Amino acid sequence: MKKIGIIGGLGPEATVDYYRILINAYRERFGGKTPEIIIYSLDMGELATFFKNKDLNGIVNWLNRAIKALKGSGADLAIIAANTPHLVYEDLVRVAPIPVISIVEETANVASTMGLKRVGLFGTKITMRADFYPKVFKQKNIDIAVPTKDEQNYINRILNEELNFGTIREETRGQLKAIIQRMIKEQGINALILGCTELPLILSAPDPGIPYLNTSRIHVLSALRYALQ
Repeated sequence: MKKIGIIGGLGPEATVDYYRILINAYRERFGGKTPEIIIYSLDMGELATFFKNKDLNGIVNWLNRAIKALKGSGADLAIIAANTPHLVYEDLVRVAPIPVISIVEETANVASTMGLKRVGLFGTKITMRADFYPKVFKQKNIDIAVPTKDEQNYINRILNEELNFGTIREETRGQLKAIIQRMIKEQGINALILGCTELPLILSAPDPGIPYLNTSRIHVLSALRYALQ
């Protein structure tokens, strides 16, 4: 098996979730054994500073330093345990010394296999307003719908103030589900992308008729599949 390297810390709660999913999936397949995994945890505050300064090249170099460190520790492939940094994915893979599995491409593959045509996207404000999700999904003939700007601001706030710190509130869960129901009725979505790796922590059980695309789980299982090839 190829050794998987995880760029974590973006945020820490999602990194723990990635590790748990990977360990459990491997145990289910190989009966109690555990894989060798390398985790390089970054400071989420540095990423926020790069975005504040609109320094996308800085993000590429910062992530690539982590990938080089993973390779130096024996990793054969890498995954970034976060959605928003995939804004620079195309530039990153051009310079990365080992393959980097895209959370967006793998989620699009699953959505296509499910026959989806119009999906909603929750995530950070950057993820919801950038084009890196719509661009990839368009190649699969799938439309992306996003919440209203006020809803985007709310989702971004609870990600930064609650979920990044592992805080789960029932009131927040109810507000998120209300946004989902509005998008079903008004925007015609037939699935929802949990496009921030903290979102599965609060949206774990989908409502009837609206499947959730858990990008964390999709990403991890894809990485495991590549590692076992």
